[in-house]
Amino acid sequence: MISKDFLLQLRIQAENQGTSTGQKFFSKAQSEYIWSYSPADGDPIAKVSITTPEEYDMVVKKAQEAFYYWRNIPAPKRGDIVRQIGNKLREYKEPLGKLVSYEMGKILQEGLGEVQEMIDVCDYALGLSRQLYGQTIVSERPDHRMYEQWHPLGLVGIITAFNFPVAVWSWNAILACICGDVCIWKPSEKTPVCSVAVQHIIAEVLKENNLPEGIFCLVNGNYQVGEWMSKDVRLPLISATGSIRMGKKLAPVVAERLGRTLLELGGNNAIIISKYADLEMALRAVLFGAVGTAGQRCTSTRRLIIHKDIYDVFKEKLLNAYTHIKVGHPLETGTLVGPLIDKNAVELFLKAIHEIKASGGTVLCGGELLSFGPYASACYVAPAIAEVSADMAIVKEETFAPLLYLIKYSELEEAIHIQNNVSQGLSSSIFTLDMREMENFLSVNGSDCGIANVNIGTSGAEIGGAFGGEKETGGGRESGSDSWKAYMRRQTNTINYGTSLPLAQGIEFNL
Repeated sequence: MISKDFLLQLRIQAENQGTSTGQKFFSKAQSEYIWSYSPADGDPIAKVSITTPEEYDMVVKKAQEAFYYWRNIPAPKRGDIVRQIGNKLREYKEPLGKLVSYEMGKILQEGLGEVQEMIDVCDYALGLSRQLYGQTIVSERPDHRMYEQWHPLGLVGIITAFNFPVAVWSWNAILACICGDVCIWKPSEKTPVCSVAVQHIIAEVLKENNLPEGIFCLVNGNYQVGEWMSKDVRLPLISATGSIRMGKKLAPVVAERLGRTLLELGGNNAIIISKYADLEMALRAVLFGAVGTAGQRCTSTRRLIIHKDIYDVFKEKLLNAYTHIKVGHPLETGTLVGPLIDKNAVELFLKAIHEIKASGGTVLCGGELLSFGPYASACYVAPAIAEVSADMAIVKEETFAPLLYLIKYSELEEAIHIQNNVSQGLSSSIFTLDMREMENFLSVNGSDCGIANVNIGTSGAEIGGAFGGEKETGGGRESGSDSWKAYMRRQTNTINYGTSLPLAQGIEFNL
């Protein structure tokens, strides 16, 4: 469990955390704070100061000042700061992981894993700081050389969701940092204390290196703070993670001022279970994908598309496995599924269960609110499995909860069509030992998602690959591969080292 001393320290820090600069803002009314309550037991964790418009403007100005300094630091030197951040996170891995678990509700191993992901991103970015390559381009003109280079973009606004309260920030902020950008972070109002803890960890590194505090900035509040960021021309890029509804509101606002967006929105992820699959391997993947983080990952498995020849066998294996899932306090040993984030999430889960039944589907197990032990949060639910038809309206929506749909198919083309026939396009998977099925699934006629896996589940992406999805998932890419380019601006350079001035395309322009 988290010690009372640790929580007390966080409460003091959170109440004093007004902006990235660490300045304290007193004389605030009670309405100018966000109280964070743990979904695990309903207890208050801390109250966090809501950023006012005046404070927001001060943060942006501090960030601008820091950018003018930070962009001139050589990228490998910026990488060394990131290395130190990674080491500092190693020091705080256990208490920060516990806080993530307690404030968000995911089990302790997932909370610790999320902090480890931040550490891994720092290690990745350290190497990347020496690999921000441009390219040389052959010129059609004699005695000319062309090349591309990349420059920092400026102030990057980062809006994160509750389900990964610290890791998704690191995907953006750490890469933006080595690119020479500075960041303004608006976390979810459902998990604000985690952001305060990270901010204090980062502040230690900045202080130790005599660096401006404005390199990493924090603003807290509700959707209004996000609106300020989306409208602010001083922020050329807004990276936002959240619902499709949020993304559709934010993107036009940023586009109207010709800003950039990097969107990671909803997923309605499917696993296809072929008749040629290793069923035991598939079972493990389905369990983690469907109930891990209580189904509150954007990559959680929502739909299971099973070949008719093995449908009954696999269904029986799955139902039996669900009887062994322990739902409970996320910090207790042996717990596999913690609570949903809040009562609103519970209501949406129960509403989806009702709609399944009303549409002719069958709930095979789970689907009810759980009340047990000393916990008064009322956020625990029994993970559910339902038999449905692929064309039900509820099946094409994303319910952010441990709700898994079973759908039967006959031919691979039918299964791929079912998988793709939703508006979201984040993660997908097929379990098969047949090479032709694998290749068809990964071909241009196969999965239309940003992530397509073979013999692993939809959840648990590695940081080395670009993470993101297509269609209403938003099209953004974060973390690995060449995702760093989203945080920079491209510049084409042409150098004439000759004694004449030939024009492109052979144009003659004589005076």
